Amino acid sequence: MDDADAILQQLKQRLGTDLQYQQQTVDEILTLWVSKERIVPVIQYLKTEIPQSFKMLYDLFGIDERNRNRFNGLPMADFTVVYVLFSFEQNAFIRIKVALRGEYPSINSITSIFQNANWYEREVYDMFGIRFDGHPHLTRILMPLTWQGHPLRKEHPARATEMGPFRLTDEMQDREQESLRFKPEEWGLKEHGDDADYMFLNIGPQHPGTHGVLRIILQLDGENIVDSVTEIGFHHRGAEKMAERQSWHTYIPYTDRVDYLGGVMNNLAYLLAVEKLAGIEMPDRAMTIRVMLCELFRIASHLVWFGTFAQDLGQLSPVFYMFTDREKIFDIIEAICGGRMHPNWFRIGGVAQDLPNGWQQLVQYFVDYFPPKIREYEKMVIKNGLFKARTKGIGIYTLEEAIEWGVTGPGLRACGFEWDWRKKQPYSGYDRFDFDIPTAQNGDCFDRALVRVEEMRQSLRIVKQCLENMPAGDYKSSHPLTTPPLKKYTMQDIETLITHFLNVSWGPVIPAGEAMSCIEATKGANSYYCISDGNTAAYRVRIRTPSFPHMQMLTYISKGYTVGDLLSILGSIDFVLADIDR
Repeated sequence: MDDADAILQQLKQRLGTDLQYQQQTVDEILTLWVSKERIVPVIQYLKTEIPQSFKMLYDLFGIDERNRNRFNGLPMADFTVVYVLFSFEQNAFIRIKVALRGEYPSINSITSIFQNANWYEREVYDMFGIRFDGHPHLTRILMPLTWQGHPLRKEHPARATEMGPFRLTDEMQDREQESLRFKPEEWGLKEHGDDADYMFLNIGPQHPGTHGVLRIILQLDGENIVDSVTEIGFHHRGAEKMAERQSWHTYIPYTDRVDYLGGVMNNLAYLLAVEKLAGIEMPDRAMTIRVMLCELFRIASHLVWFGTFAQDLGQLSPVFYMFTDREKIFDIIEAICGGRMHPNWFRIGGVAQDLPNGWQQLVQYFVDYFPPKIREYEKMVIKNGLFKARTKGIGIYTLEEAIEWGVTGPGLRACGFEWDWRKKQPYSGYDRFDFDIPTAQNGDCFDRALVRVEEMRQSLRIVKQCLENMPAGDYKSSHPLTTPPLKKYTMQDIETLITHFLNVSWGPVIPAGEAMSCIEATKGANSYYCISDGNTAAYRVRIRTPSFPHMQMLTYISKGYTVGDLLSILGSIDFVLADIDR
């Protein structure tokens, strides 16, 4: 009996008839439907009582089922709430689904079990109107408080042209301004302490330290942070809604803009899920090209983080040096892809084109050039006494706290935990590469910096192996869902002509099913959960980004520090606002 069967038997014994259904999914993740009345004890059991328990709430999201062709033995539902948990001991996910009926249903909150469920439940409420009974502060999180409707419901317009002309009346402007006024009592914050009056300070939404439109309201006792409230959503662009209106193919450029420093790595996370649904096998050359470009983008992203982190803490020179080296990577990306920050170059089943002539010389130059530059930057920044003073012992969290809040990537490895999805659940051929997983021990701002610097060296090792061992062969799968028949054959028989025409005009029709990918993105675990009902567009795409749970933890890890320390903590998280808001 494997681990999934053992878990299923344990849950059956515990729940009896309350375990409604086991769903078979393309990604083969154990997927169970339970009754809404039993969701809290089920989640509690999986987290604390089951052997090799599921300590991390990896994701929580909703699905509007009302338009879906899906009721082939599954529980009837108007809406579904999906809980994705992860066990590090088992190296396995489990997916729990709850079917809800009614126009605006409700379900019990699990915030008493997982602290990071807070923002996830607020997002489901905001997007679908599903209420979570017992949630400490169930309010909108991505949309303005005055927004009418819930955007991921199927009846909500997907485009501004479907909503009529926008008019900003004086009354509307006053209402919007009033909704932005921070009211401490709504968040349980007091204006007066036992021996001091607290001050409330806005950081953002236009502040250089927030690296984008992010608002943090600090409750201060002098310069010490007593508590804070983080407001996100200023950068929300409806990436998940857009997926329902684009074909499987034309949605690829939208993924570029999520973690806009990660480039093609966003494409990979999405395409792995689509390729699972379609049953597409990748050629070795295509996988290796993808890996090489992803690791170049990891270095480019880390250079942006490194330079701006040093700038946040008072060093101005590093950001210019590191952005110059980032341009050298972009020169390679541009030569191969034609684009730089948003190359939009990966395709379903492979990449858009084969590598151009001369690519080896470009990559070889960077592989030789960059190692001494990393040593120079370490000496310039990491070994700088002021940098150490601003980062050592600041923003500390333990491994248990990191898992509780859903931290992945360098933030998790800085707590001494050697966990990297490229090693633990290899994808795109990463198991063929020789590289190490950098770790540190203290879980503070300094250690998070150490891990990322060493990650650049390891990424360079992978790029070098791609350069020296690039396989021959095709750059794209010959699967009919990804590659139309050759044009020269379309005039010979009508079936080939029809297939070519439909593939080019409509795009592929992905078989019905559900599948999730999980990759080690630049900032942590990035997943796309794609649902197809056998159409030319996705029925639902859920994007799980690392920055969302990381930012949720900010309030927890900044208490007791100063305003100056907050900038150190923000910089060490390495977030992107579009990655938070989507």
